Amino acid sequence: ISIAAGIQLSHLGLWAGEELAIVRAMPNTPALIQSGATALCANQYTSETQRDLAETIMRSVGLALWLDDETLMDAVTALSGSGPAYYFLIMEVMEKAATRLGLSQEHARILTLQTAFGAAKMALESNHDTETLRKQVTSPGGTTEQALNVLMSGGIEDLFAEALKAAQERSAELAASLGGE
Repeated sequence: ISIAAGIQLSHLGLWAGEELAIVRAMPNTPALIQSGATALCANQYTSETQRDLAETIMRSVGLALWLDDETLMDAVTALSGSGPAYYFLIMEVMEKAATRLGLSQEHARILTLQTAFGAAKMALESNHDTETLRKQVTSPGGTTEQALNVLMSGGIEDLFAEALKAAQERSAELAASLGGE
């Protein structure tokens, strides 16, 4: 199992031996607290038993899912590999904004963190998609709608699309510089 970022299966195979079973994994930092998200892909020499073992190992630190196409690892890197930093930034910005509204740093932090945790838990446990959940919180003419209008008019959706694309492209560049294809 390789967690070496950007090193493709073909190159791992060349370095380790042509007919060696290799699983490439892209975990993220929440794996440190058994809450990670890991994407896996394997070369053609990897048996079902070996795939199952790799998945079991990665599930010990969170979610594990298989990709059929290794080229999607760059998108995974952009989404879940870098994703924790995006959420940390959002929480950082929310905390700062809350203190400017008069909340203490301690209250701003704990309310921000619990809100993020609760929203993530709701999304995980719900049968609804995140758009539906967002709409359920948003009363017409209410405070949430007002805030979301500001975020949407500021281009948050386009910013995230650009950010993930930039991270995906950088991941591909790094893979190429490390001997990728």
